[in-house]
Amino acid sequence: MVGVVQLEEYRAGHRKGQGVVYFHRQELDQLLAVYSPRVAKGEWRDYALDHQVGCAIFSVFRHSFDRPLFSVIKRVRPGNSGTEYLLLSGPRQLDSNKHLPSLLKGIEKKLRVVS
Repeated sequence: MVGVVQLEEYRAGHRKGQGVVYFHRQELDQLLAVYSPRVAKGEWRDYALDHQVGCAIFSVFRHSFDRPLFSVIKRVRPGNSGTEYLLLSGPRQLDSNKHLPSLLKGIEKKLRVVS
């Protein structure tokens, strides 16, 4: 069921600089370059993209109906504070960085799925 969005609230969020955040093509290419080899090895089987006000989320799943194993969040702060990327495993934050390539380099060292 789709919720009702008040137009005034929607406009107020955009006036404050809190629009919906998306991954750019280059960011998606970088995320999928890390994701694809893990799929080939059988470690990961699915992913999801979620775009919200203030953040975009790329989540990785072992099975389609499970909770995400890992999530990369792109968070845009209001004003000129810039963009921050977070790496989460469940509710636990593993890493954060202002540059996605640096965060993704850390994934190779940190992310090991144990069956």
